[in-house]
Amino acid sequence: MAEKSERGQKRTRDSENNFYQKLMRRETCTKANIGFSRNNAQAKFRNLKLQYEYDTHDPNGHKFLKLPFLKKRSRIVEIVAARDVVFALAHSGVCAAFNRETNERLCFLNISADEVIRSLFYNKNNQSLITVSVYASDSFSSLKCRTTPIEYIRVYKVFGLKNYTLLYSISDHNVQEIKISPGIMLLIFEHEPGNVPLKILSIETGEVLKEFKHKLHRKKKVDFIEQFNEKLLVKQENENLEIVDVRNGKLTEVSQTDFMTPSAFIFLYENQLFLTFRERTVAVWNFRGELVTSGKCLAKIRADKTIEQIEEEGGNVEESLKIQQALADVTALFYDEDRNEIFTGNRQGLVHVWSN
Repeated sequence: MAEKSERGQKRTRDSENNFYQKLMRRETCTKANIGFSRNNAQAKFRNLKLQYEYDTHDPNGHKFLKLPFLKKRSRIVEIVAARDVVFALAHSGVCAAFNRETNERLCFLNISADEVIRSLFYNKNNQSLITVSVYASDSFSSLKCRTTPIEYIRVYKVFGLKNYTLLYSISDHNVQEIKISPGIMLLIFEHEPGNVPLKILSIETGEVLKEFKHKLHRKKKVDFIEQFNEKLLVKQENENLEIVDVRNGKLTEVSQTDFMTPSAFIFLYENQLFLTFRERTVAVWNFRGELVTSGKCLAKIRADKTIEQIEEEGGNVEESLKIQQALADVTALFYDEDRNEIFTGNRQGLVHVWSN
């Protein structure tokens, strides 16, 4: 034991002498600064160890991208570190930002579904990241540059629509999605094992009104989380719809056999109802989980007669053809109550106005 102690003391003395000798050489050697800088640089990198791993590939995060190659895993071609944010650009054109303090992914910088980022540049003068991108919409024919302040990547900023003045910032980490409802804002955070953290803010001031966690079924995909005033709608794969009153925690469930996951929602705030769209079916629900009768059909726009029938009756064939073409492949519809007019849009990108 005494021998080990002596060896430990000797290593300590050697280390101290070594450091002392380095300082002496710096002060006495004619090439002191150069030699000391070289030794210092070597010491700086000598004990580097692997600490964390960041992944730019996220099958769920890439769902909005429409170009197939953007969704594939590919090699990293550029890395830029700006203060406490690390940017990594993949060869596919996907660029991800990571927080070096929390080691969480902050966001993807591809802001449109067909954007392919080709290069990165950090502008230290104004603390911003410059991205150079091409787009499928113009056949990748032109390079476009965009400047993004680093602080905007860390936080969400809320602006007033009257004069576009900044109201407040949201600096919460791991915000996965934001839902807006009259007067309030729902922050949905990254899922944890068995629950999802949620926070409700006043949309006017940013004040936290309620913060809680909603329990989830483990290993079940979350189909949707929606906010309607004080009601929270949560649906997981092959599970019942849950309607939660966030004021008192009251839970209402709708059987998965009665409520199939829809492709879209429309909330009817004045009627306290919501519409669900699934394939060709539209259903109306209240917040007690009851299916509401949607009412009888009041009017239809359709081309009833064939060209032959119109010719036999001496009608306007050209006008009838226009109506048939307008009603073919209708993809959108809107009713203007003030003018009592119906607008339809079709697959060709044309909008038709129907009125009296």
